[in-house]
Order: sequence, then structure tokens, then C-alpha cells
Amino acid sequence: MSIKQIESVKEFGGFLTRHTHESTSCSCEMTFSVYLPPLAENEKVPAVYWLSGLTCNDDNFRTKAGAQRYASELGIALIIPDTSPRGDNVPDKADRYDLGKGAGFYVNATQAPWADHYQMYQYVTEELVLVAEANFPIIPGVRSVTGHSMGGHGALICALKNPDMYRSVSAFAPINNPINCAWGKGCFGAYLGDDQSTWDEYDATKLIANGAKPLPTLIDHGLDDEFLADQLLPANLEAAAEQVEFPITLRMHEGYDHSYHFISTFIGEHLAFHEKALRA
Repeated sequence: MSIKQIESVKEFGGFLTRHTHESTSCSCEMTFSVYLPPLAENEKVPAVYWLSGLTCNDDNFRTKAGAQRYASELGIALIIPDTSPRGDNVPDKADRYDLGKGAGFYVNATQAPWADHYQMYQYVTEELVLVAEANFPIIPGVRSVTGHSMGGHGALICALKNPDMYRSVSAFAPINNPINCAWGKGCFGAYLGDDQSTWDEYDATKLIANGAKPLPTLIDHGLDDEFLADQLLPANLEAAAEQVEFPITLRMHEGYDHSYHFISTFIGEHLAFHEKALRA
């Protein structure tokens, strides 16, 4: 559980810190950031975990989304992990942005050479939670999860596979049905192998269709998102949810794209959505 603080910045009355630790899940040093609101100086607070997208690390969200202002006002902590294992010994595909470092896809890899390090599902749902709750003034067990793109996919599968672990889930432009898009097929084939029946457990559309337990769910997409039709496939998830009467709020926003301009516009609404569930 030992962590090393490498940065601390005061923001909106609270503190944004950055940390490293030796991960047993990913067998490498991992980096994550934490924002603690002013309320955390006097009492433990609930936490929202943010999962970032392809090519990102923990720095993208904490510098671009504008989330700390809202977290300060709402009295919630933000836990912001990296998107993949890192280090000289971690396998990578330097010629691809959608596989390897920066593209952990929040699965537990089973195939060589990825399996030794690419255990991001276990890292997010088990190890990071233990590290966060052991080292920061966070209420044990009172948590929600959100994310963007690949991280939106990660947030959805983490919550759908563990509905009693999270109070709510939200996502910005998530990869809703990865088994049917190029990003998902490329990573799942590499990380999980050729047996596509093993892919379903990491696909939000399949999890809902197969009877995942409902929890408060909010998904936002921009209608000008260049990846909407070919990679994100929200209609597939919406159809699965309607078929099994899974309650979900899916909003489509005119003019917005896939970028942090989109995220920063609606991040306040997402954190308020989570705060309501966290304090219910």
C-alpha cells in the first residue's frame, strides 16, 4: 500500500496531488492523481473514479476537464489512474496508438506478451481502490465511476460487472460495443485471444443484454463526434437496454465532438449526478 507523492497543487480550496506506487496487478510502477476537496480536511468524503481514453494518462483529465471546481463544491474526491501499465519492460506497439501503452482497455489480458502487465481491470476495481481508501480520507465503499471513450467503456464494464461496488456510473462518448468496432476488435484480439466468447464479459452492450443488474447510468455523446458511427455504436447499447428494460439516460448533444471541450461542458452535470447517488 506504500505510495510516493510526486506533486501537490492547491486548487479551489483543496489539493490536487500525484502519486506513484509499485503495482502488484500490473507488475510495474503506476501513476495516479487525486483531488481532495476542502471538506476532506475535516471528514472522509465519497469518491468518483475517472478512467481516461486512448493515448491519455492521468494528466489529461486533471488539466483539461475543469472537474476540480465542481468536486470542491460538491465535497467529493476524484481518483484518476493512468490508462495502462508503463515502463521499459512493459510490452508496447509503438506504431499503434490503439494498442499497448496508453491503450490498456481496462481488461485483464490473457495472451502473451500482454498478460504479465496488462491487468487494468483488476487494477481499477481492486488494487487502486485499496490504495486510495488506505491512503486518503475517502469513505470506504462509497464510490462511483466515470470516464471517456476507452475509459467510458472501462467505467461501464467495471460498474456493470460490479453493480454493488459502485453507486452510479457515467460515460462521455464511450465505446459501447467494442466487440463490433475496430478499436475493440484490435485490442481484444491481442489481449484476450481469438476465442471471441471471452470478449463478451468486457462489452457493455453484451453485459446489459445478458442481464447485468441496473444502477444509475448516464451516457453523453456528441453528434459531431467523428467516431460515433464506426467506433462508439451507442445505438447498439440503447437497443440492448430497451430489450431488457435496463434504465439508462442516453443523451445526444448537437454540435459536440469527441474532445475535452465536450467533456468540460458537461462534467459538472456528471459529478452532480454522481454526488446525488453517493449521498442517497
